[in-house]
Amino acid sequence: MAPRSQLQITTSSVIRLVKEEASYHKELEYQTERVKRLEAETAGDDENREYMLKQEALSLEETKKVLPTLKQQIQQTVANLDALIIEEGKKGSDSNVADITAAKEAIAQAKTAEREIS
Repeated sequence: MAPRSQLQITTSSVIRLVKEEASYHKELEYQTERVKRLEAETAGDDENREYMLKQEALSLEETKKVLPTLKQQIQQTVANLDALIIEEGKKGSDSNVADITAAKEAIAQAKTAEREIS
């Protein structure tokens, strides 16, 4: 089996990063809900509730900090993939059409995900 091309590797990276970002957004929603639920809770041990609330809020903030960096990484990887598509297209009849198509689909996924999240 032939080694994977840079175009294939970068396409896989874009797809992985988009999935990772979606996962972080789901985690953000889950953690936000947990913090709201803990804030609304009145029964139980106040010290334990306060500790749990503090831990959940800290976790929520850490997740929020990851998202801008991840978004920037996706944008950079998409830009690299665009350049690789152009480079592959310059090969003319030797270019791998399937890889170019997969790369364009990955870019479309990234742009769709960006619109949905924004």
